[in-house]
Amino acid sequence: MKGAQELVELSVRAIRKLLPLALKKKNKNVIKIMHVCGTHEHTVTHNGLRSLMPKGLELIAGPGCPVCVTPASAVDALIDLALDGVRVYAYGDVYKLPGTKGSLATARAMGGDVKVVYGFLDAIKDAKEHRKESVFFGVGFETTVVTVASPIYEGLVPENLKVLPAYLLTAPGLKRAIEAHEGIGIPLDGIIAPGHVSSVIGANAWKYLPEEFGFPTVVAGFEAFDYLLAVVEILRQIVKGEAKLVNEYSRVVRPEGNVHAWKKVMEVFEVVDAYWRGIGVLPKSGLRFRESYKEYDALREYGLEIKPTERELPPGCKCAEINLGIAKPTDCPYFKKNCTPTHPIGPCMVSDEGTCSIWARFGGGGLVEELAREAGIL
Repeated sequence: MKGAQELVELSVRAIRKLLPLALKKKNKNVIKIMHVCGTHEHTVTHNGLRSLMPKGLELIAGPGCPVCVTPASAVDALIDLALDGVRVYAYGDVYKLPGTKGSLATARAMGGDVKVVYGFLDAIKDAKEHRKESVFFGVGFETTVVTVASPIYEGLVPENLKVLPAYLLTAPGLKRAIEAHEGIGIPLDGIIAPGHVSSVIGANAWKYLPEEFGFPTVVAGFEAFDYLLAVVEILRQIVKGEAKLVNEYSRVVRPEGNVHAWKKVMEVFEVVDAYWRGIGVLPKSGLRFRESYKEYDALREYGLEIKPTERELPPGCKCAEINLGIAKPTDCPYFKKNCTPTHPIGPCMVSDEGTCSIWARFGGGGLVEELAREAGIL
């Protein structure tokens, strides 16, 4: 079996040979490949993979950060609850997510009851110990919602703990990104599907991309060689005039996914239209509690609603366009000026999966780039 460095070297060489053929096949000046996972963007930027790509190939970050599109109204509602004495549990990457009233970090500084947790099980344990009114901030895509649905399904959640569900589904966001690129007249050419999400919903969930849109599609893992192998496969399909789904991440992702886990999600939640911050309401893109599980729903318990507000993003902020892949962080006037990882004013700078945060922390090369130079392929 080849080592990781050798796979990187071979992949880069293959990409450089295939790209001219792909450009000719498509009669284009640029091939655009979009990935739909914040961890993939981390892999690309942290390792300097874009610097290895020949001119005419773009690796584009799509809507792969759920924190980045979580509505400000959800943050505002939890700020109010925390200041009223309700204990609010939140992941570390939403702690500084700005609403229109500040962030949960702001609420805590003002005396609000906010506690950062690693996951829902931590919130369950703490709520059982303290026995006070508590709300867990449910943020994430398909991967994260599983960790909440399962304990609820199993009856492990105490009565004093509710969940504010801001969960979103990946595919509708990707569809909106595809439409955005078509709208600017430079459509996408291939998709690298998210490995974490696919481990839950299965590789077959992405069959519609080659079948309906004609996109070569690869489910990829998160090592640099995983990503580069996915790029090679997409270019190979373009050259051969194919559009297929390939599961590169078969060591983790099964065709059908984790059927038992997703069954629990669909038992507890139902699919509804949902608002994506700065992007709009996307049909059948969110999850809300079913009537039979309404006792866990913080929205019903406190009469809350997740909806657009007047100030979802700072004036001129490019976060919505960045999430759709039609703008880069460097296009935003706030990037690394007013908006930094330590002082985020836009949602894309908050989470470790946010494209702006990744570019601010890791932009400008990486270990793989150094190895490529040593190997003489740069």
